[in-house]
Amino acid sequence: MTTDAFLADCRARLAFDLFANTWNAVVLWALRDGPKRPVALREQIGGISSKVLTETLRRLQFNGLVDRREHPGAPPHVAYELTALGRTLLAPIDAVGAWAFAHGDEVMAAQEAAGSRPPGAR
Repeated sequence: MTTDAFLADCRARLAFDLFANTWNAVVLWALRDGPKRPVALREQIGGISSKVLTETLRRLQFNGLVDRREHPGAPPHVAYELTALGRTLLAPIDAVGAWAFAHGDEVMAAQEAAGSRPPGAR
């Protein structure tokens, strides 16, 4: 890795940008077991609005990580599924989750020790 590895136009920065949005990894992880309709995703994830879920799915589709499938029928519906590229992110998401499980208490303790507001908050 060169010293330019984190410049705006580098691939590492692209990967970090994918993780910068909280919901990206959550939605990808929720799709790990197969296609799901948006309603099922919202129920599984919890705490995400329809609008934010739609925006997240569109962003993931734009980045080639999920596919949108229209299913005809009565009524017609849409389902989303991981692409092969999207599946490649499951291992890194799992690794970050394992880190959070192992060190989450330490991070929360540091936050409590620092006070109720993060630096820069007013």
